[in-house]
This record gives sequence, structure tokens and C-alpha cells, in this order.
Amino acid sequence: MRCPSCKADIPEGSKFCLECGAALLGRCPSCGNANPTNAKFCLECGHRLPETGVDAGGRPVTDTAAPQPSQAGSAERRQLTVMFCDLVGSTALSARLDPEDMREIMSAYHHHCVAVIANSGGFVAKYMGDGVFAYFGYPQAHEDDAERAVRCGLALVEAACRLQTSHGVARQVRIGVATGVVVVGDLIGEGAAQEQGVIGETPNLAARLQTLAEPG
Repeated sequence: MRCPSCKADIPEGSKFCLECGAALLGRCPSCGNANPTNAKFCLECGHRLPETGVDAGGRPVTDTAAPQPSQAGSAERRQLTVMFCDLVGSTALSARLDPEDMREIMSAYHHHCVAVIANSGGFVAKYMGDGVFAYFGYPQAHEDDAERAVRCGLALVEAACRLQTSHGVARQVRIGVATGVVVVGDLIGEGAAQEQGVIGETPNLAARLQTLAEPG
């Protein structure tokens, strides 16, 4: 194993380089799992990881595109598109499959959701069981965030149908998308459960639309 900063040889499993002190493992902001610094997605839950690098002094540098802890009073009012993606039939599936098999399915599902959402310019805000909440317009805004979310939803529907596991279980998803004015930025929760809160009707509307949608 070599250090990504100084290329020195280091023992497997090390958390810091013995030569330059560079961090070798990055914590997932969603589940807290330690991942190699070159990993783009968490090895445990599939959450997109902030891009990290090393500065001249060997210190880790985090990608500023990911939301950073907000200071008091830093919450802002803005237009936001929220997408809620839910896996159809997961409750019945979990009752039928072994927990390890169900974990494999959920891991593959979350990994594909994160990849598709990231490629569409969205940000995975949180997981709610088999549901995935994503923001379009935060932390980075685009003029076509609503269109990006709709196209992402269509891509997720197709990706779910194509997703294959060793169990050959066919899957479908339901998607809800809503756009509106929210207040975003306040930190909610503590530790690994801490997240950037979004206050407003938009997230609730996206969730309700998802429950009314037909599979696919």
C-alpha cells in the first residue's frame, strides 16, 4: 500500500502515512464508515463521498461542493427541487429473503441511485429505509434543476429495471418530484445522523407524489 501524497510504502490498514502524516481513510458523512481516500462512494452504504485530496503539507483537503457545517444564522431561502425515490415491494422482499441477501440488494440499489443522481447534478440528502431523498439546486444551483430532477427520475426507473443481483430479483421504483421555495442550511441531528435541514412544503409534496405514483 502506498501513500497517495508522498508514495511511501505503508502497512495495510494504516489510517495515516508514517512519512508525511496524510490521512488514508475518509469517513462517510452518512453512515460513518471508514473508506480509502480514493473511494468515490462509501463501501458500506453507497453514499457519494466528498472528493478529497492532500495539500503540500500532507493534510486532507475536502471538496467544497459538498455541504459544509453551517454557522448560526446561515440558513437561506431558495428555490429547490426535491426528488424522492422509493423501492417498490421492499417490505415483502425483506420478509422473504435472508437479511444478508436483502443487504446486497439494498446496497446495489443505493449505489445505483447515488451514481445516477450525482451524474444528473443532484445531491443525495438522506436515506429513509429504502427511500432516497435528493436535492437539485442545493448546494449548487443550476437554471434547469427541475428538468435535471425529472430526467434523473426517468433514469432511475430504467436503472432499477436493469439492475441485476445474484438473486435475480426484479425491481421497480416510484418517483416523486416537487419544486418550491424552502429554507435550507440549518443543521439537524447529531454525529453521523447530522444533516442539512430543509424546511417547507416541497419535501412533503415530493413524498406524497411518490406514494401516489404507480410503480415505474
